[in-house]
Amino acid sequence: MTRFSFPVRVYYEDTDRGGVVYYANYLRFFERARTEWLRSLGIYQERLAREEGLGFVVARAETDFKFGARLDDLLEVSVLPLEKKRSYFWLEQEACLADGRVCAAARVQVACVSQPEMRPRPIPGRIAETLAARIPV
Repeated sequence: MTRFSFPVRVYYEDTDRGGVVYYANYLRFFERARTEWLRSLGIYQERLAREEGLGFVVARAETDFKFGARLDDLLEVSVLPLEKKRSYFWLEQEACLADGRVCAAARVQVACVSQPEMRPRPIPGRIAETLAARIPV
């Protein structure tokens, strides 16, 4: 299993009045990293929706907030595949400062759903094969 990393700069809009990243924004950072991870595998979510009527949605996110990042910090937001099933997969995600301190960590379940019904569907063959090559079953 290979950890994928994506850099995210903390902007003023990401912080609260105290100058610390607002907790919900870590979920946004995790979303960006997941999207870029899928893109790096040749999986384009817009194309999946348009051509197959499917999408990936977060079904569960267990998040721990450990250390507050601040304005102008550069975070490395990572994605580590953990497990793949027929219609979903689990990932571990972290947002870390350059010195290695973990600001937020999450275990995220991503499900494949039909659009617009939002009903669970099996991950399509080619995509399932691509994910299976990187995620334990």
